[in-house]
Amino acid sequence: MPLDMRFNSIEYAVLLVAAITVSWLFKNRQQVRIFSLLVASYIFYAAWHPAYLVLIFFSSSLDFAIGRQLHTTQHPAYRRALLALSVATNLGILCTFKYFNFFVGEITALLGTVGIPVSTPYLDVLLPVGISFYTFQTMSYVIDVYRCRLTPTKRYFSYLLFVSFFPQLVAGPIVRARVLLPELSSRPTLSPEAGSRALYRIGMGLVKKIAIADFLGAHIVDPVFSNPEMYTSIETLAAIYAYAFQIYTDFSAYSDIAIGSAMLLGVRIPENFRAPYRSGNLREFWQRWHISLSTWLRDYLYIPLGGSRRSRHRVYANLMITMVLGGLWHGAASTFLAWGTLHGVALAITRAIQRPGPVRDHPNPVRRILAVACTFHFVCGAWVVFRSDSLATAVQIFQAVFSFTSGMANLSFPIIAVILVAALSHWIPDTWIKASQRLFHAAPAPVQAAALIAAILVITQIAQSDVAPFIYFQF
Repeated sequence: MPLDMRFNSIEYAVLLVAAITVSWLFKNRQQVRIFSLLVASYIFYAAWHPAYLVLIFFSSSLDFAIGRQLHTTQHPAYRRALLALSVATNLGILCTFKYFNFFVGEITALLGTVGIPVSTPYLDVLLPVGISFYTFQTMSYVIDVYRCRLTPTKRYFSYLLFVSFFPQLVAGPIVRARVLLPELSSRPTLSPEAGSRALYRIGMGLVKKIAIADFLGAHIVDPVFSNPEMYTSIETLAAIYAYAFQIYTDFSAYSDIAIGSAMLLGVRIPENFRAPYRSGNLREFWQRWHISLSTWLRDYLYIPLGGSRRSRHRVYANLMITMVLGGLWHGAASTFLAWGTLHGVALAITRAIQRPGPVRDHPNPVRRILAVACTFHFVCGAWVVFRSDSLATAVQIFQAVFSFTSGMANLSFPIIAVILVAALSHWIPDTWIKASQRLFHAAPAPVQAAALIAAILVITQIAQSDVAPFIYFQF
């Protein structure tokens, strides 16, 4: 029977406790600590499917060797060939597993429309979990070494661990080598305050996942998106808002638990979200949402394309290419392609009407509120396309909203309450959050652990259903 390594599972808790114990026992023997964390990471990844280990080990080993070779040669053609080998191999593996069936199907359909019958080859393989995340992570290492912005590591096991570090392996954040490798290689430290913050972070992540994301998914989002014709305009609109908060709380919950787990191992990884629905425009939204992916796309795709340094129309084209490919990064489907295109067009329009420079809050509070409301509703509309099984389903959702049918029979008080709590929690002042952290930290360690366990048990009972997989596991 395969192990369940979801963050809410007993198996993950056992693995995390074992990794923490061994890691701190050998905190003064760095190579033993690194190897023990590598073993834990490979156990974690093999639990999803043992065959996945072959791919991640191959990609890691190849890029470690290429990084060493890039450092030893200054021959431009040879360096370009090494970079091309890394990029082609990693993207080749990613595209084969994630996009082969989609593009072959689209080409076959296109040929069929012009009267050319073609039998469709189908690759019947499981999509390796987390492949999009660790592929981008290892590619960024080789690109940075090629650009002479990073000195490659000499430690093979450290590099294998950098690619496979289990707290953030499956759904990020996508951490750069210049951030994570020093964290893994240095002597770990963990103050009592940092330990409390880590437990608090894990607890809040579980609350967001179980009490908000899974509840909204099971009780309003999944039913409406499965059968939109059965729901009224108000119910459909509620489901759209609910999905906006579901995907945020689900994904940010994963990041919270990943960051908290890493902290307990003495490793600090960067934030991935900063209250994205507070954004006053789409540029700001992408500075707050999935920060590790948006900065990766900026540094390794948008800027190499020319970024903002070219003509106005070229800048718009660069934005479109970046966002379309960012959409496809999420999966091989026309809905992700359309979602990326929507954001690309909207970002180009935003760029056209705004002055260049850093994003700043507008001094006029009324205009700021209107800007935030407009940005939020555009993002929600794009989420409809992202969440739908097909573009036809997305059209049905919009038709249901604009049919202006009345009735709220399927909107129970708990559903409305959870949507409101999710919305209001997005606007909790940072001072309140820090105050609650200080209160948690002031309690003795046994009380903290007991409170965390009790909260998990109570929330699980309230949820009254199995915890669903994290949404971004599929990407």
